[in-house]
Amino acid sequence: MAKIVTVAEKRDEKFLREKTRPFKFEERTAREIGEFIREMRQSMKGADGIGLSANQIGYAVRVFVAQVSDNNGRMKFYAVFNPEIEKVSSEKILIEEGCLSVPGIFGSVPRPERIVLRGLDRNGKKIKLNAWGLLARVFQHEVDHLDGKLFIDKAKDLHEFVPPAETKNIKQ
Repeated sequence: MAKIVTVAEKRDEKFLREKTRPFKFEERTAREIGEFIREMRQSMKGADGIGLSANQIGYAVRVFVAQVSDNNGRMKFYAVFNPEIEKVSSEKILIEEGCLSVPGIFGSVPRPERIVLRGLDRNGKKIKLNAWGLLARVFQHEVDHLDGKLFIDKAKDLHEFVPPAETKNIKQ
């Protein structure tokens, strides 16, 4: 499992704010690509995340993974290479977000409710995904990462999360 790159250190924050380069399939074998996806998925799950971009674990390439439940409650895994948002709905929804690279901080982020995402699958085949709700939000959050943007740049009402077990120690 790879270590998550966070904004805790200036050098790492600078890396997270750099736009990633396209993933080149011709530079990797199918086995290496599979191992890369497994590493990303393992790192995402190990950190209790639902999405992770490659630059969050130190790779400056346009790849993200996500795992979100579908309409039937089944978990669906996505690995998208060289993603681009092709279309967004005019309707925006304001929902609280957090980020593995900005631990403990949350804020409300306005994002389009629906998007069309295009990219490539693990075999380099073109894919086009229509997403709405949480899935659309995760895709947008991860594409922002790949573009060098952090959710804290768009968020309103940033605040720190204090787990319930810790609240009893706070003096009022």
